[in-house]
Amino acid sequence: MKADIIPIREKWKGTMTGRERFNAQMHYRSVDRCFNMEFGYWDDNFIQWDIFKENGISNNSEADIFFSFDRIETIKGENFIYPPFEKKVIQTRDNIQIIINEEGVLAEVPLEGKGNSIPHYIKPSIVTPDDWKRVKEERFNIHHPERKLNIEKIKSNIPGDEERDFPLGIDCGSMIGKIRDILTFEGLAYAIYDYPQMLEDMVETVCSLIEYSLEQLLPHFEFDFASGWEDICFKNGPIVTLDFFKNVVMPRYKRINEKLKAHNIDIWYTDCDGDVRPLLPYFLEGGINCLFPFEVNSCTHPGQLLDQYEGRLRIMGGVDKMCLGEGPCAIKAYLESLEKYVARGGFIPFCDHRCPPNVKTEDYLYYLDLKQKMFG
Repeated sequence: MKADIIPIREKWKGTMTGRERFNAQMHYRSVDRCFNMEFGYWDDNFIQWDIFKENGISNNSEADIFFSFDRIETIKGENFIYPPFEKKVIQTRDNIQIIINEEGVLAEVPLEGKGNSIPHYIKPSIVTPDDWKRVKEERFNIHHPERKLNIEKIKSNIPGDEERDFPLGIDCGSMIGKIRDILTFEGLAYAIYDYPQMLEDMVETVCSLIEYSLEQLLPHFEFDFASGWEDICFKNGPIVTLDFFKNVVMPRYKRINEKLKAHNIDIWYTDCDGDVRPLLPYFLEGGINCLFPFEVNSCTHPGQLLDQYEGRLRIMGGVDKMCLGEGPCAIKAYLESLEKYVARGGFIPFCDHRCPPNVKTEDYLYYLDLKQKMFG
């Protein structure tokens, strides 16, 4: 992190701390102003937007300081593959590389600086129960010494609970999204039917690793929220069956939620793109009560779900990135459609994924100005 970043915007004024504001907003209580955050930008933005190039801004963390967004942090443990596979470049051609990634998957990826496209996965690291048995023994050992967290080192980077003025979250990992990564989309679809016992053991193993991480962290910090990542939906809905999600995944969420509630954590978001509506009842029953960053075009306007699940659901995100690319009129109309939901609470608006480079910088600055005028 560069120490000499000069913000180009003033921090939104307010009478509450960021921590107080976040907690009040997420619990439908009155606030001095909206919590101000964004999810970030494509890698291409940092090499195409003059405003970033001219000011030496090269990543999302630097951009958060540059735009004076409110601070929000998350602590996470080692709750998936460890040790990782050795990353190898198998072949380079045109603008792509064939690699084996840290999860052992053979993938085709764009060369650095060639966009944010999703990798094309060629061969998974796990196909059969024999594969899983081997990888589980080698890389999912709960007793691996690196899974033991250095609590004092973590504390040294975070202000004490009494002094801290920003919201702090605890990462609850991924119960099935990361498993999708190592099986691949097609592999997960087959495994649900061909190897259901293997797949449930994978979910149980990951759940146990997350529980171990939580047990180490929860006693030492006053967390304001929990976070997770569960990218298992696309524009036509979930890529897993509802029966599998209800009977295998949701019960593990409930176990995690019991630990969170025992430490007074009642806000839990998960990052799941696509149309999440079929899974939403099971998210809520399992304890996940906030959606992030809530992609609009593959799902619906956030207001529809905030109305349908009023008082139960929160949303972080939900500002249509397509409108940002269409210019000021579209931006203004869309933000106006969010006004009553920001006022009601339980909703923090920001771009519904990484902001893409087709958005003009002047339009993005207009969006930030208008958001401040309406919600700040």
